[in-house]
Amino acid sequence: MTDTTPILLWFRRDLRLGDHPALTEACASGRPVIPVFVHDEVVAAHGAAPKFRLGLSVGALARDLGPKGSRLILRRGRALDCLRALIAETGAGAVWWTRAYDPEARTRDEAVKAALRDDGIEARSFGGHLLFEPWTVQTGTGGFYKVYSPMWKSVRGRDVETPLPEPGRIPAPESWPQSENLDDWAMDAAMRRGRDVVAAHVCVGEAEARDRLGRFIAEKVATYKANRDRPGIDGTSNLSENLAYGEISPHHLWHAGQRAMEQGQAGAEHFLKEVVWREFAYHLVHHTPHITTRNWRPEWDAFPWNEDAATPEVRAWMQGRTGIQFVDAGLREMYVTGRMHNRARMNVASYLTKHLMTHWKIGLNWFEDCLIDWDPAANAMGWQWAAGSGPDAAPYFRVFNPVTQLDKFDPDWAYQRAWIAEGDPQPTKTALSYFEAIPRSWNMTPRDPYPDPVVGAAEGRKRALAAYEMRDF
Repeated sequence: MTDTTPILLWFRRDLRLGDHPALTEACASGRPVIPVFVHDEVVAAHGAAPKFRLGLSVGALARDLGPKGSRLILRRGRALDCLRALIAETGAGAVWWTRAYDPEARTRDEAVKAALRDDGIEARSFGGHLLFEPWTVQTGTGGFYKVYSPMWKSVRGRDVETPLPEPGRIPAPESWPQSENLDDWAMDAAMRRGRDVVAAHVCVGEAEARDRLGRFIAEKVATYKANRDRPGIDGTSNLSENLAYGEISPHHLWHAGQRAMEQGQAGAEHFLKEVVWREFAYHLVHHTPHITTRNWRPEWDAFPWNEDAATPEVRAWMQGRTGIQFVDAGLREMYVTGRMHNRARMNVASYLTKHLMTHWKIGLNWFEDCLIDWDPAANAMGWQWAAGSGPDAAPYFRVFNPVTQLDKFDPDWAYQRAWIAEGDPQPTKTALSYFEAIPRSWNMTPRDPYPDPVVGAAEGRKRALAAYEMRDF
């Protein structure tokens, strides 16, 4: 007999309608489809900025479903409990979702899948969050890649599926279950006064993500390789925000980059390399999930990092008051926009872990609270790469000098002026916005004198190298 029971389509970090394999197959099945989003145990653990931005994306998806003859059902609670309740209310015979790879989501999903199957419910996971499933990318000896460059060489010539179109209509059930109200969840509450400042800089939803990709390919991809390291220039795609919530798929990025490369756009191949860098992060998270919580290289477990987030030096770092312009500018950009330029991220992370000799987990947790483009795999790999405890061939030789880095990549001081107001007789609007976003308890104003460095660039490098040389890495 043909199954006519509804399918619960459980949305998570795949908040789009186009190039959505689970949605496409559900619509083709002929069965009613009930889109669901659950504010579950994984969502509840999100930091302030990611939870705020996720709420905006959920709202955008709900609006996009309306013209398709569908709606988004919202529930809050433990994932399994909410799904079981919806199954009882709707008579659904299946729950489908897009696969996740970080340890917390995998633990949840494995438990949900096992329990639902024990209940006699079809539970299926689909691809869509990555170009390549991590277990399909292997070294010549059948292992996983621990270095990025060989992985890039192994996948750059692979066929990548063409993005799937949006469904025309989504088959609806005869009656809809009750839905909670998104506003009642107050997913923006922890942002406090910073919410409205950051909200002015977000780019939310599938249509906006597609437009952002189109503008990048038309206007910036040709100069991407040259400009991507210049934080004072708008030279990157800025799509990390949209990828983080699945408002656009990596397949769209790949095929757009491939077309640009075929047309001779100089920066297109480097753009594709960055897409695969994201794949590499998930490749590592899948094969070595401890990368999100422990040193990827166990020999770093005895390294004498400071693990106290309350020290004056770490507090100065968190406030963007280290006295090192590149570091402070990067952190202030994050508080105003919810994002941070990648070159700044490297210097911000290097300064905390090398110059301040502070554990990368403190920085990882701070970014997890403050970034609207927070991604569990990219955040973990980025921090361990910067600290030297992650996948890197020569970790302790890379101690960024944030002073010379700023001179090299921001020679006209555009980035510095954009984000640092102190000492500037005519500070920029963005620099002033920082003081509107931060907690009042920090007691900071643009009229304050700019601080002296808490640890100088040369002093910090010397101290870090001395500590590394005392260890056997």
